[in-house]
Amino acid sequence: MASTIASQSSAALTFDLIARCSTTRARASNLTLPHGPVQLPIFMPVATQASLKGLTPEQLEETGCRLCLNNTYHLGLKPGQDVLDAVGGAHKLQGWDHNILTDSGGFQMVSLLKLANITEDGVRFLSPHDGSPMLLTPEHSIDLQNSIGSDIIMQLDDVLVTTSPDAARMREAMLRSVRWLDRCVAAHRNPTTQNLFCIIQGGLDDEMRRECCAAMVQRDTPGIAIGGLSGGEAKSDFCRVVATCTEMLPELKPRYVMGIGYPEDLVVSVALGADMFDCVWPTRTARFGNAITRHGVLNLKNAVYADDFGPIEDGCGCICCRRPDSASSTSPSQTQSIPTTTTAEGGDSSGAINVTRAFVHHNTAKETAAAHLLTIHNVWHQLNLMREIRAAIIEDRYPAYLHQWFADFYGDKSRYPDWAVNALRGVDVDLIP
Repeated sequence: MASTIASQSSAALTFDLIARCSTTRARASNLTLPHGPVQLPIFMPVATQASLKGLTPEQLEETGCRLCLNNTYHLGLKPGQDVLDAVGGAHKLQGWDHNILTDSGGFQMVSLLKLANITEDGVRFLSPHDGSPMLLTPEHSIDLQNSIGSDIIMQLDDVLVTTSPDAARMREAMLRSVRWLDRCVAAHRNPTTQNLFCIIQGGLDDEMRRECCAAMVQRDTPGIAIGGLSGGEAKSDFCRVVATCTEMLPELKPRYVMGIGYPEDLVVSVALGADMFDCVWPTRTARFGNAITRHGVLNLKNAVYADDFGPIEDGCGCICCRRPDSASSTSPSQTQSIPTTTTAEGGDSSGAINVTRAFVHHNTAKETAAAHLLTIHNVWHQLNLMREIRAAIIEDRYPAYLHQWFADFYGDKSRYPDWAVNALRGVDVDLIP
């Protein structure tokens, strides 16, 4: 077991750095939050309306999840703040004993609502229910998140798509996000039980990002997020921004890159120094019949899987793929010391597995069971990927892990994406010598 290298605590959070990669910027750490410990790096599934679509809290817990996301905008609309206050917050509403992170709601105001206007006061929009004028301010966002009771809450920021050519508007958004953080800090009424994270903005401009980093770091929030990415920018630009920010951020605070969830994005971003990630993609793609595996993404709707009686993924330890009699040995529901795989072949010698590719193929787009099973598998896969990454960092073999992961996922080196190869060269890992 790795020992703590350095540690820092705030009122509701303790960050213990336990390992650094000797080649890349990757690091492993332990994050202690009000609802228990979380091992970093981590992928956080998105339970938008206080649930992952189709999964019970117990099924989510079974994947090893100890920190998931709720959406402030959606919970503020339904069930609403009065209900949240009456029930005692989202943990009790959804029967979840582990940690929750909530976004601020601002992104949804901009992305989901056509008639939204951002001013210094906040985000003005029309109610999706009756069309009446509404205003989301930094103060109201924090008030909603205080009622939700999430362990990590996010500041309201001025979100602008990174590909916007309007440099003046981008700078305005960055500076306004800093001012809005100050208002969020002042409005936060539960600092001893909820952690307010700031969000770095600045588009694709390195100097603007550095300026924002410096201003946000001065505010000394318990954690720091890098926002405004995954909005259509080139992956090379995404990597450059992440690397620019992590270079400036304090070592003893968690670093959260918002909206990131493709496996290749995760393995590269960890190498660039990031710790926390979230995305709806693993669960959304499951509903379209896609399974994430270490050898790529499989579209199980394809006819080739109609008579494929193998597991969704050989060697996977999720409850869909592993042999039934291994449940007690691989269940992560009681501990985070979770085996990373089962056997190399998957299933058992008698062929007794829980779910076959043929079953999923037959039921995809017909029955919800297929979507539920793939959701369990995909979430487990992403969380297990992070467990493997963490182990590789602790054992100081992350560069070797990267070489093996890309070989498994892409096969031929000619298929490796240039952006990933170049980003990793920037941290002294050459995938194609």
